[in-house]
Amino acid sequence: MLDTGVPDLGQVLEVLGSSLLRPLTVPPEKPVPVSGVLIFERRAPLPLPPIQDAILLAVGVGMAEAQAMELVGSAAEAGYACLVVKSFGEPVARLVEAAQQSGIVLLAADEAVAWHHLDAMISSALTPTERFGQAAGAPAVGDLFALANAIAGMVGGATVIEDPQRRILAYSTLPGQAVDEGRRQGILGLQVPNGPEYDEQYRVLTRAGRTCRFPAFPGGLPRLGIAVRVGSEVVGSIWVVNAGERLDSVAEQALSDVANNVALHLLAARTTESAVRRRYADLLRRLLADPSSVTAVAPQLGLDPNSPVAVAAFAVASVDAEDVLTAQAATRLADLVSLHCEARYGRHGCALIDGTVYALLPSGPSPNAHRELVAYIARRAHSALRVPVRAGLGSLVQGLRSIVSSRADADLVLRALSERQGDPEPCQVATIDEVWAGATLSALARMLATHEGLPRGLGPAVRAHDLEHSTTYAPTILAYLDANGDVAAASHRLSVHPNTIRYRLSRATEIFGFDLADPDERLVLWLRLRLGDQLGW
Repeated sequence: MLDTGVPDLGQVLEVLGSSLLRPLTVPPEKPVPVSGVLIFERRAPLPLPPIQDAILLAVGVGMAEAQAMELVGSAAEAGYACLVVKSFGEPVARLVEAAQQSGIVLLAADEAVAWHHLDAMISSALTPTERFGQAAGAPAVGDLFALANAIAGMVGGATVIEDPQRRILAYSTLPGQAVDEGRRQGILGLQVPNGPEYDEQYRVLTRAGRTCRFPAFPGGLPRLGIAVRVGSEVVGSIWVVNAGERLDSVAEQALSDVANNVALHLLAARTTESAVRRRYADLLRRLLADPSSVTAVAPQLGLDPNSPVAVAAFAVASVDAEDVLTAQAATRLADLVSLHCEARYGRHGCALIDGTVYALLPSGPSPNAHRELVAYIARRAHSALRVPVRAGLGSLVQGLRSIVSSRADADLVLRALSERQGDPEPCQVATIDEVWAGATLSALARMLATHEGLPRGLGPAVRAHDLEHSTTYAPTILAYLDANGDVAAASHRLSVHPNTIRYRLSRATEIFGFDLADPDERLVLWLRLRLGDQLGW
């Protein structure tokens, strides 16, 4: 970690790691001091650093743009220590040459890391701390278990570090420190138990900007807790058992002092976790696009290519799939699905593809294990995201080479759920076997919509006639066919006299020329009227 003096760029890069920032220019032999981080926005003037040797983030600046070349020179003249860019595969040779001539260090950031996240991580890396300097035995960045032990020793109580979803990321193991049953159960499942009392504690913790004291639950021990923040974002929390309520204001201040350092560890761990998840997501995308790649991909997923698997699909239910808020919710949904699937099966792949989250589920201990897990994840996602969620489970297939079939089933389930009539439930879950009828109709609708060789006139013609002449032939025919030719049932459904149904059917056969006595014509006519909305007719 960094000491309490002004850090140099080499120390910052060592803390953050090459996966986040990598030098494009050759670093100078002498240390390059860095003292802050600022953001450049392409439509705004260059911010003049209030202090020398700051890091400048070039947000939205393309490598081939003239503005990029100008920015290198002006940043060097303004006294910036280095400039951070994202290349997105564009050539950087000219920019590197300009940076070397100007005497400014040029760094490339991981394109997948958001600028605000990068800003927060660099800021945390630049924050000096007295508790965890470069002293011998200091926890390495990302070693959360060593950090939990260090906090437990400093504050004086058994410690856990959690993420915002209340997942226990690390816990202390120092001997002689008291723990209660709630801590034991949480550690066993690596998850804080659900309950209104816990919900209230977390509400208090996230509102407070300081260390909080919490009384003991029945059979438990009191605790100190503090939310870990990066800016306004809560990235986790620290909890310390306060056995005998021995921990005083000094312990409270010590816990507050280490929060910034823990933030850096959590951000570093989150970045590493994101990189690992992206790798597994890429493997799953590759497998879904090319099942013949199973020989190369299966060992990396840690799966036997011949073991039974199923594909689950999750989606945020929204009218506008291109909506920004829907896209953000889909990204968060992917994180939640990954988290729960990893807890149950380990890392076997979870990918967000065109707004749908796909998860690969190895064969479970029971036939209903997959169904129960998918339903649990959907409920938790709906509760956490406050948006309607749909989830579909494809059929169990014998090996990774057949997962395209299971994915197709899962997609059909999502489509069938979205096409259900009536007010949709906020959380809908089904397997392909549970919605086989609706899934079949959905598949037929797609075939009818894309098969140019099939005549399409009859369904649209009836609807167009109704629209032009204010008639009701389409709903009358559909009600009659839905009732299996029972005129009385159709008349009851439409609240009209049975003779009205007979008259309308007679006139419809005259106008449109179909034969209701022919079972094939009845079937095709019903399909076209039943699926008209899905086909856009």
